[in-house]
Amino acid sequence: MNDINNNFLKHLSILYVEDNSSIQEEVVYFLKNRVSKLFIASNGEEGLKLFKEKKPNLIVTDISMPILDGIEMSKKIRFFDKEIPIIVVSAYNDSEYLTDAIDIGIVNFLMKQLNLFKLNEILEKISKNMKIEKENKQMKLLLEQYKSIADEREIISIIDLNKKIIYANQPFIKISGYKKEDLLGQNYQFLQDNNQDKEQYIKIWNTINNEKKIWRGVLKNENKNNKIYYLDTLIKPIFDDEENIKEFIAMSHDITSLEKTKIFLKNKNTQQSSNLNDALFNLEQYEKGINANNIVSRTDTKGMITYVNEEFIKTSGYTKKELLGKSNNILRHKDMEKQIFKNLWFTIKNGKIWKGVIKNRNKLGNSYYVNSVILPIFNTKNKIVEYLSITHDITQTINLNKELEYGQREIIYKMGEICETRSQETGYHVKRVAQYSKLLAKLYGLKPYDIKLLFIASPMHDIGKVGISDKILNKTTKLNLEEWEIMKTHSNIGYKILKDSNREFLKAAAIVAYEHHEKWDGSGYPRGLKETSIHIYGRITAFADVFDALGSNRCYKKSWTLDKICKYMQNEKGKQFEPKIIDLFFDNIEEFVKIRNKYID
Repeated sequence: MNDINNNFLKHLSILYVEDNSSIQEEVVYFLKNRVSKLFIASNGEEGLKLFKEKKPNLIVTDISMPILDGIEMSKKIRFFDKEIPIIVVSAYNDSEYLTDAIDIGIVNFLMKQLNLFKLNEILEKISKNMKIEKENKQMKLLLEQYKSIADEREIISIIDLNKKIIYANQPFIKISGYKKEDLLGQNYQFLQDNNQDKEQYIKIWNTINNEKKIWRGVLKNENKNNKIYYLDTLIKPIFDDEENIKEFIAMSHDITSLEKTKIFLKNKNTQQSSNLNDALFNLEQYEKGINANNIVSRTDTKGMITYVNEEFIKTSGYTKKELLGKSNNILRHKDMEKQIFKNLWFTIKNGKIWKGVIKNRNKLGNSYYVNSVILPIFNTKNKIVEYLSITHDITQTINLNKELEYGQREIIYKMGEICETRSQETGYHVKRVAQYSKLLAKLYGLKPYDIKLLFIASPMHDIGKVGISDKILNKTTKLNLEEWEIMKTHSNIGYKILKDSNREFLKAAAIVAYEHHEKWDGSGYPRGLKETSIHIYGRITAFADVFDALGSNRCYKKSWTLDKICKYMQNEKGKQFEPKIIDLFFDNIEEFVKIRNKYID
């Protein structure tokens, strides 16, 4: 642990201001090999000058000094930097000094004779928090850039509960041909082609609004210049913290070339023989266009590859010779379920078109994703003679979505780690709580979406501790009644921090922060909720948090043995915890132990 903490100190550059030469010499000797840079000043005026020149990221200063005292120097520094941590050292425990120090936002107040090991402990804690906060800012910046890329590449719109468009990004505006002000406030059917199936929008609205589910499909629209375009679209309802739909977001990408290809091929199959020469001439031109913009292959009725274009070869990494005569299984990725391919073959063998996303593996073993349309090709006797596959590579979009999700989860972990660090706990606590919560949610039978949401949100269960003082968080003895009441407010603080967010995972985190100290029998806090009036997210995280806390060392206790924890859980069945959760725990205890052993502090 000391090595880890020393690594954190190596990132610190400290300005140390002290007029007493013997104390200064002792502290400098103690710190010089522990921190990245150490700047020394003997009074406030020197300290202010060094601060402006060297830009340290932490200040340790005496109060009583000639020329300019530590308090006045700190006030002047605050004019330039309102966030830099300042530790004040004084030989006088005077309330006036304390008040002034608090007013300028010091992070700690130490008395002389200075305890160097206490100073080291404080510096370790500050430096770790600074490093985590820096990483958190970097992660947020990265996430914003990912969002910006997504907004540039995807065609995105937002629809309100009255079916009106309330947001359209630049790609949406570009493909529609309308100005932003012409789109906003219009009904979301505004761009519908007149020949589009009128029932489709009724089905869409029923799916997203009444059933509260995601709708996926193809929309046929008409732009301002009366040109038809096709969008492969996903429309998702967005919920508020009371599970009511707030709005709908639509994400699309342009598949006009694919859809027009299908129409062309269908029309060509019905042309009269008198038009054969024109058809062949046109077909040659269309084929060039299709091959230039898409990954194309053909297979016989047994699934053996009979044709691949250059884009197919380039994407797969195989040569033409290596592909022809082989089954498409050569590209199959182990992550793809067999049932998907069973459904695919069932669809096309019955003369219908199959559409979907397939994860493939290229010759080097790298994965890539394609959005596919597979069509059966008929002869004049209406018999299937081969299958045509037209796809385009969407790997970048898929990976971007994964990066966004990963970025969100990293931010959650970092925010959770900041709280755990302040209470002298490890970042592994929030990781274990997330893993326990995910396991319990699966065992409980929650839907995949809820499992994923809880997994992301549960690490923020104690985010409200940012509002609790170190004195209470790190007290090694039992809290008195007044201190305990202050400690309990962290549930309300966490809820207030998160509740107004429009992000679903932060709304879920607000629920977790608010309700993870409620108890099944109604004796918990902050609202004394009982049984199923406690949200399932709160019930599950409550167990995960306590299970991990009992098995971990804390400033106020040693870790418990597994036998002792099991006896406690059995005793709290129907009291602190939902009986079903306790039963699931004992039925699957080896899975919980496996997680604990994987993320050891």
